[in-house]
Amino acid sequence: MSGYYDGTNMNGLLAAMMKPTRRKVFVSYHHGGDQAYYDAFSNFFHVQYEAVRDSSLRQSIQSDNTDYVMRQIREQYISGTSCTIVLIGAQSHERKYLDWEVKATLDKNHGLVGIVLPTHAKNPNGEIIVPERFLDNHKSGYAVWAHWTELTVQKLTLLIDAAIAKSQWQIDHSRPMRQRNG
Repeated sequence: MSGYYDGTNMNGLLAAMMKPTRRKVFVSYHHGGDQAYYDAFSNFFHVQYEAVRDSSLRQSIQSDNTDYVMRQIREQYISGTSCTIVLIGAQSHERKYLDWEVKATLDKNHGLVGIVLPTHAKNPNGEIIVPERFLDNHKSGYAVWAHWTELTVQKLTLLIDAAIAKSQWQIDHSRPMRQRNG
């Protein structure tokens, strides 16, 4: 029958149109120490989130020009995402590129979420050591965080939504960029 439409294809089209899009997030972490946690994070949350990682900036950008590297971080990695997730492990607070990725995130007014890994470091008072720029922005009320053991799809979604909803006036840009690793 010419001109007859039974609606069969329309249901598939509607289902495709209503399928939720995966939110794109950038994941910043110390490649040398926390790769296994990134892999586990990516595997567990791959359905809900498209995790973008930097593939180790030292190898991919190959430049000592700070302005150039920062522009590359913003344009190649942070642009197109809505949030950066920082995996906070034992040496995260000492990593130059992790600091730069957090700064680039703040420059773009994107959400900032920290996930404290089981391998995290503590100071002599027993407090968790986090990257200083992240800590500044947690203290200002801009960054949010949780512990690895608390992570569920629902918890991460709440954290990301809360981070994205933060007002940019809370961003603390006062710290100079880290110039070398710990």
